[in-house]
Amino acid sequence: MKKDYYEILGVSKTATAAEIKKAYRKKALEYHPDKNPGDKEAEEKFKEAAQAYEILSDEQKRAQYDQFGHAAFEGGGGGYSSMEDIFRNFGDIFGGHFSGFGGFGGFGGGNSRSYRIKGGDLRIRVKLTLADIVTGTEKKVKVLRKVKAEGATYKTCNTCHGNGSIVREVNTMLGRMQSSSPCPTCGGSGEVIDKKPDGADAQGLKSVEETVTIKIPAGVVEGMQMKVPGKGNEAPGNNSIPGDLLVLIEEIEHETLKREGENLHLDLYISMPEAVLGTSKDIETATGKVRIKLEEGIQSGKILRLKGKGVPNLNGYGAGDLLVHVNVWTPKTLTKEQKNFFQKMMEDDNFTPQPDKSEKSFFEKVKDMFSWLTRWLWARLS
Repeated sequence: MKKDYYEILGVSKTATAAEIKKAYRKKALEYHPDKNPGDKEAEEKFKEAAQAYEILSDEQKRAQYDQFGHAAFEGGGGGYSSMEDIFRNFGDIFGGHFSGFGGFGGFGGGNSRSYRIKGGDLRIRVKLTLADIVTGTEKKVKVLRKVKAEGATYKTCNTCHGNGSIVREVNTMLGRMQSSSPCPTCGGSGEVIDKKPDGADAQGLKSVEETVTIKIPAGVVEGMQMKVPGKGNEAPGNNSIPGDLLVLIEEIEHETLKREGENLHLDLYISMPEAVLGTSKDIETATGKVRIKLEEGIQSGKILRLKGKGVPNLNGYGAGDLLVHVNVWTPKTLTKEQKNFFQKMMEDDNFTPQPDKSEKSFFEKVKDMFSWLTRWLWARLS
């Protein structure tokens, strides 16, 4: 089971951006590889802290994590395969001296190494039906991405000699100090283009159309962003890694079912004879039709709950319900015989309203609905 990001950094869920940054810096200092050479456990904790900071330092990602937990990033939600990736993304946390394994505050002797250049991310929108969301699905999409052209070769950068950074020594009142910055010629990769094939751009890349399969878990919501690792644009160089494909979820509104969190709502209209005599009805759910029984004398406003027929929880904690709202349809036009019938029934005691005291009024139902909604929101935020 994945660890909670807030626990990894040792902060509360209400921590400010400044507190999160401070906590990450403290953890990174504690588990930095220069301070813990050869310690695999410290290396893993260093990576965990970086992953936690990546999510919690981004407002949008943090909001998704707070609502859906780790499931919000199941489509490939991050993680770092190398230390260089972490240094490249978060080196600014430590200032100009955090440039790699050896460039941290005096640990490791100040050696530099080239970055692993990452290609640019691509963004697409994927529209899902309610059935897709309830069952989970796979979508195949065509993506135009940049890849290294066949025959493109790269050579060591002459400016930085493959280090990827330029180290400068300056005299200060505290003594002689070193500072490093990415090489302006190669951008930090340590490599430049050697042979450029026909049809490739200046960096040896070309555009190709590729079909990408996206696995979408059940329970996603409108506006959620998923990530398919390595399916963005490639970057030039032999030591580069491709960017990611970012997928924004859009939900197609269902014709009859309305979604509210993990619950679904359906308005069911029945005739007066059906309400009086009772009946069976085939109703629509997100995954097909089911038959329900309506008892004799069912009242308009009655809500029938079908357990587990709603939307699955994204974190795997069961599923919501389908709430069927019964509405008794009153005819607007009647024949003479029908009018005579109802005029006679006006004098009949069986047609005199006699509400059951156990039946809640409309306002009580509204109150209960808001009370449930409040509890649901608190549960999500806590």
